[in-house]
Amino acid sequence: MLRLLNIEYHKLRFSKSSRVLITTYFILITFIALIASIEFNFGNVNFRLADQGIFNFPYIWHFNSYIAALLKLFLAIVIVSMMSNEYSNRTIKQNLIDGLSKKEFILSKFLTVVSFALLSTIFLFVVSLILGLFFSDYTEISIIFSDMEYLLAYFIKLTGFFAFCMFLGIFVKRSAFALGFLFIWWILESIVRGVMEYKIFRDSNIAENIAQFFPLESMALLVREPFTRLNAVQSAANQLGSEITKDYSIHWYQLLIVILWIVIFVYLSYLLLKKRDL
Repeated sequence: MLRLLNIEYHKLRFSKSSRVLITTYFILITFIALIASIEFNFGNVNFRLADQGIFNFPYIWHFNSYIAALLKLFLAIVIVSMMSNEYSNRTIKQNLIDGLSKKEFILSKFLTVVSFALLSTIFLFVVSLILGLFFSDYTEISIIFSDMEYLLAYFIKLTGFFAFCMFLGIFVKRSAFALGFLFIWWILESIVRGVMEYKIFRDSNIAENIAQFFPLESMALLVREPFTRLNAVQSAANQLGSEITKDYSIHWYQLLIVILWIVIFVYLSYLLLKKRDL
């Protein structure tokens, strides 16, 4: 495994665009800290986001996981480009000539995908822990390390998304077309869900239960938006006579659905490579 990772490391090392995108991704995650310093002035009223509890333990694990996941497209571009470059630079053919099997080739790419997701999760953990220790009103050990399942969901979400990008990179061969296909797939999932909800079943619950098995939708459901979970938002909703009853929990079956998609994408990637004439 280390040999396969070392091969991929050297490929990324000499790719300037990949280095820029990876560096930008991790820098942007650290910029979450800038949210704490944003202050809005409304007349005599000063409003700072950090004072609203977004960096309180354990809420910070949910909030930062959601925000960091929005930036995953940077690494997705790296992964898609990594696959397309194998074809354009003919390195895939050279790797196979040098003795690397197609199974090992796919495994090396998947190990890279998992490495990206793992490094991102560890980095997010460190950034969130530091921010929480600085700004959280609650610093008891039991509170700090509760709700850590959001980091697990974040890791699985990124691994699933990157595995999908890996498959698209092999399927389409061109990074621009692969990213375009990814965008079209997202639109198709939204259209199908809308048709089910408003035309076929006319029931949002049934449509949601079916849509949770879609690839991108299943990944999105792992870490739901955290903003309506804030006490200030909940209080405002209650004053307006409405109640927010969204389920923010991480469920085992949601993790399982995404893990199954990961297996499917990796297997399909292997089948494509195995049957394709290089």
